[in-house]
Amino acid sequence: MANRQNPTLRQRRLGAELRRMREQAGFAGSHLARLLGVTPALVTQMENGKSAVSVERLHEIAEACMCANAPLVDALAGMAGERDRAWWDEYRNALTAAPIDVAEMEGHAKRLKSFNIGFIPGLLQTIPYAAAVFATGFIPLPGREVDRRVGFRLRRQQTIRSGETPYVALVHEAALRIQYGGPAVLRGQLGSLIEDSELPGVSLRVVPFDTADFPGPSENLVYAAGPVPELDTVQADSSHGSHVFDSPAQLAGYRAIFERIEAVALPESESRDYIRSIMKELNDRYE
Repeated sequence: MANRQNPTLRQRRLGAELRRMREQAGFAGSHLARLLGVTPALVTQMENGKSAVSVERLHEIAEACMCANAPLVDALAGMAGERDRAWWDEYRNALTAAPIDVAEMEGHAKRLKSFNIGFIPGLLQTIPYAAAVFATGFIPLPGREVDRRVGFRLRRQQTIRSGETPYVALVHEAALRIQYGGPAVLRGQLGSLIEDSELPGVSLRVVPFDTADFPGPSENLVYAAGPVPELDTVQADSSHGSHVFDSPAQLAGYRAIFERIEAVALPESESRDYIRSIMKELNDRYE
């Protein structure tokens, strides 16, 4: 079987977990290759996601590395056995890798949590607001590309609108006040936020400007819970692009950040009232 040229996020993650498993056993790649009866090159290709890993091979690697974490091995076996195409695969030739990776991460998450300081979470954006974000972002996009990105974002929103994936949205007041598209677009977006906060499985909580001891991450963050904690993933947006974090130390750090944000965020009912107060300010100012 030919090597993959562009492994997906899931394929890369499976490979990274195999590398971590080998390193925890204290093995060099060449040593694991001898135990498996394969070439060192194949071990490298499996660990970078460029060579497929069967369920049987996954169990062979876990046994060779003496991995006693049965829930993790079972979850990795599930990843190795995935064969069906997902809806985001339709966009692989039309969009860059970053939005595809985000959709793939969200689509496989057991639970989702986000923190946004620069804009409303993508999973809760209205069409006019999303179009304005793409059109006026750090790298503005042309009209046809804006339409494509907005359509893709709407497909992503089905992850939470179906009610199958619990979602906690932590939104800083700054994101509630930046007027992408102007005051009318923002009013519509804020009204939609209030409606979406009532959806089954959705929890929306606001972090006001005057919050004391705010932990202060500057990125817009998404925390995607996997079937086991070891397979959680964090995605961060910044002016330098989208970044994915999945090492144990990184995950522990971001778990602590989210705990601190949740500790200072307003409860759900107070958050809705806070959003309504911002809408009233907009109405008083612009009408």
